[in-house]
Amino acid sequence: MQRVLLAGFGFMGKKHADVYHLLPDACVVGVIDPRGEDLGEFLRASHLEGVPVFASVASAIGEVECSVVDICLPTDLHRSIALEAFAAGKHVFCEKPISLTRPDAAAMTLAAHQADRQFMVGHCIRFWPEYIELKRIVDSSEHGRLLSLSLSRRTGRPGYSIGDWVNKPDRCLGAALDLHIHDTDFLLHLLGAPRAVVSQGLRDETGWSSISTQYHYEGRIVTADGAWNYPANSGFQMRYTAVFERAVLDFDSRSVLTLAAGESRPVALSMPPHDGYYHELAYFIGCLERGEPVSVSTGEQASASLDLVLAEIESAATGNRISLK
Repeated sequence: MQRVLLAGFGFMGKKHADVYHLLPDACVVGVIDPRGEDLGEFLRASHLEGVPVFASVASAIGEVECSVVDICLPTDLHRSIALEAFAAGKHVFCEKPISLTRPDAAAMTLAAHQADRQFMVGHCIRFWPEYIELKRIVDSSEHGRLLSLSLSRRTGRPGYSIGDWVNKPDRCLGAALDLHIHDTDFLLHLLGAPRAVVSQGLRDETGWSSISTQYHYEGRIVTADGAWNYPANSGFQMRYTAVFERAVLDFDSRSVLTLAAGESRPVALSMPPHDGYYHELAYFIGCLERGEPVSVSTGEQASASLDLVLAEIESAATGNRISLK
């Protein structure tokens, strides 16, 4: 049984708590959040009534026995909390992105190796059923070679973060790093690193609120865009269109996953239950229970995703093509 300290009980912390409630090999034994007793109602709603709340990692580790620290805090706090957890000999699951800077990401991955602890970053799209199906079809070549792929993530300006940290560019860097990085990370998972990127973006008081990138891969067209400058009532949407030699795979989170192949009309594909948040944490806890190393969404992979998004931001800021290989 993996005993989890949940660091941060905002939007993502609550989602993680709900998943741990469903996993038979994990339980939340403490929450780290400066709001303390004010969390009572939220804890009850997430089946955590009676779980102690601590003001710091140090105080929590000193009071309760745990094996995992799950970090669901603002991005600028990831490094300090992760280093403290590794120093205490704990495994770490950290929400994406890994950090705001390359040096912070490097320090976190090094600390994990030095402590000989498992480190996973929450790039949940690698575990999202519709994206798993896309990777399966690409890898199998059952419909021929992938010719083109476009991915999008769109929403209104986020208003759910405690203290509105998501809308502060010194804590988040905007939609480019907090939203769009999901698709950037998935492209690395699916196709490896591109040769270069060319990006355009829009900046406002929240940082890079919109970004659109062309990724240079040999023999195929690949683009992705992400924005959170849509009207507040527009809702969230993620989607992709993958064109193969003999089929088209379409996904829109507002509808269904469809496949058009040969002479047939598009058909809806059924997906397994639960979303990517469930599957990523089930994978992480499963690795710990089996004593197996994490190999998907590792610290190194998350660092590569950060590198790629920072290259995209550089391209958008300068108007230049940024070579990566």
